[in-house]
Amino acid sequence: MNRIKQLREDRDLRQIDVAEQVGIDQRTLSNYETGKTNPDSFAIVRLAAFYGVSCDYLLGVSDDSFRNLADVSAELERIRQRLELLQKHIDSMRA
Repeated sequence: MNRIKQLREDRDLRQIDVAEQVGIDQRTLSNYETGKTNPDSFAIVRLAAFYGVSCDYLLGVSDDSFRNLADVSAELERIRQRLELLQKHIDSMRA
């Protein structure tokens, strides 16, 4: 879980401060950062939300961090618009 430590250090945060904000024990966060234990799904979601990144990024599945919530919102809006156009196309084909 290198990215958990990297994200914390990039923001000049202390483990205790992150742990308190996320609702986990500081020792638990330390164990995540050193790889002694893996975070459960609850911790992954909370840490990703705290840092403003995707769970995939936090887990190392993706290199796309979506660091900026505005980027995520914009992407969701583009997807919504595409789905709306697709639905209109489907409706016109049925008519």
